[in-house]
Amino acid sequence: MDFKGSETIPGPRAEDQLPHTAQAAVKIVIVGGFGVGKTTMVGSVSEIKPLTTEETMTQAGVGVDDNFGSASKTATTVAMDFGRIKITDQLVLYLFGTPGQERFWFLWNGLFEGALGAVVLVDTRRLEVSFDVMGRLEERGVPFVVAVNSFPDAPRYPIEDLRSALDLSEQIPIMECDVRRRASSRDVLMTLMRFLHSLAMTGSLT
Repeated sequence: MDFKGSETIPGPRAEDQLPHTAQAAVKIVIVGGFGVGKTTMVGSVSEIKPLTTEETMTQAGVGVDDNFGSASKTATTVAMDFGRIKITDQLVLYLFGTPGQERFWFLWNGLFEGALGAVVLVDTRRLEVSFDVMGRLEERGVPFVVAVNSFPDAPRYPIEDLRSALDLSEQIPIMECDVRRRASSRDVLMTLMRFLHSLAMTGSLT
């Protein structure tokens, strides 16, 4: 029965529907400090319209949030970003971007739940932020790869120098990327999937 004044709620767009060939879905989290490019990465690579929970930054964050290198940023993720990408006809990745401001990091544990792997986005201007991020993943036993986002005004270093500075083992992949470019973001995700596959083949993936 239709009630007076009721409106028909549209269903999902065709492009938002899960491919009928999909047989497996994997949860991946995109983590990193404030303004490192998590929302941009999810948006650039997602095949569906990404869900974002950005709110306008206010004076309440002054003196609390570290916005070094992001002075022009006017919005921040307060819960998560969500997107989806099909890797093969059978495999779909669900992408969850975490909030970057430290006062929202308490949400991370919930987002890590059920994640098979993670991408740690790094800004060379603030490498120190990455240690806490990687430490949290290691505590939860979530395998990760490191992607160095290439900001125009950020210093560039050889990858092996960054590996040493971040105290990464030789096993953990690290690569440069430009999260604004879909192909670059997809390459990072493919690197993560290959890493997870290698861990599974050696029995290291639990």
